[in-house]
Amino acid sequence: MTQRIDYTKTSPAGVKAYGSVYAYIGQCGLEHALVELVNLRVSQINGCAFCLDMHTRDLIKQGFSPVKLALVQVWEEASDVFSAREKAALAWAEVVTRVADTHVPDEAFEAACCVFTQKELADLTMAIGLINAYNRLAISFRNVPQEALNG
Repeated sequence: MTQRIDYTKTSPAGVKAYGSVYAYIGQCGLEHALVELVNLRVSQINGCAFCLDMHTRDLIKQGFSPVKLALVQVWEEASDVFSAREKAALAWAEVVTRVADTHVPDEAFEAACCVFTQKELADLTMAIGLINAYNRLAISFRNVPQEALNG
């Protein structure tokens, strides 16, 4: 796979704007590991190899086990591998990422509100929107995963 466009060079102001949102998410109060877990799940849904590689590496650095990482895509069937907060974040990430199909139903919102404060839910939704945007950039312009560069 060959990269089509290096958007970091062709649109540095746009990348900087995304970076501002990324910086906000990093300091908003949500657990970094929770955001990375959501980033991984959204990247799985969207099929973004570049982002899957990056977020898997980040979660390994944070101490996630290979088994837990392997079970992210089937988190609902993984019993107690994921905490209630992680499950709620993953469920919200899925319904928001698939917004064209789900329209984010009231029951999904109500379930998320049982676990997250309004601010946390707003911040989590911003994080989900951001990773969806990053996925679209990486997929559209064929960002090459680090593993492919090292291999």
